Amino acid sequence: MDTMLKAFAELSTPLVADACLRCDVPLRAAPPGVAAVVPGHRVAGRVLPARHYGSVDVFLEAFGRAEAGDVLVVDNGGRQDEACVGDLAVLEAEAAGASGVVVWGLHRDTTELAEIGLPVFSYGSHPPGPVRLDEQEPEALVSARFGEHRVSADDVVFGDEDGVLFVAAEHAERVLATAAGIRDTERQQARRIRAGDTLRRQTDFADYLARRAADPSYTFRRHLRRIGGAIEE
Repeated sequence: MDTMLKAFAELSTPLVADACLRCDVPLRAAPPGVAAVVPGHRVAGRVLPARHYGSVDVFLEAFGRAEAGDVLVVDNGGRQDEACVGDLAVLEAEAAGASGVVVWGLHRDTTELAEIGLPVFSYGSHPPGPVRLDEQEPEALVSARFGEHRVSADDVVFGDEDGVLFVAAEHAERVLATAAGIRDTERQQARRIRAGDTLRRQTDFADYLARRAADPSYTFRRHLRRIGGAIEE
């Protein structure tokens, strides 16, 4: 299993998102609706970018640059009129050592993709493939657009049941360590709630309300940081 995927195995994208906030690291989230073809699949690894122009050749070229554990991130402009990734592209991704495929667009060959087993994330399925062939940009293998964001090999992608996030690789280790700490705090809080110790009591919510009344600038997030709670981050 890839190192990044191992580190992400006991975490989640919400935890990573909260960790980015705590670490003051820019967070780039894929648009809502991008999900795993096979429910429960997860992905984590260095971004292998590719912009799609109507032909699979750009993917084949990208795979020539792939390193083990990379995740092919496909920029198809979020198009809803064509599927740009199918079984052959995903099989080739697997053969190149990629740990997954994340598509800003649609896929097809759903049954075959489930059989292959390599994690694929997209907006959903659509039978028709592309009928266009656009001119390839010079940056086709340098960066990919994904919603309002631009990602490259300097980024790491994380995906699970809640969606897909991109984090700069230079911050990934610190963000994952922080996410693990938030997870541990939240698990402890959940156990205490089940045991009858309400979240209001755990967070000393009455004290928060009193402090906010005295100082309207005193936020709940600031309060949680003071007492060492997680919840919002």
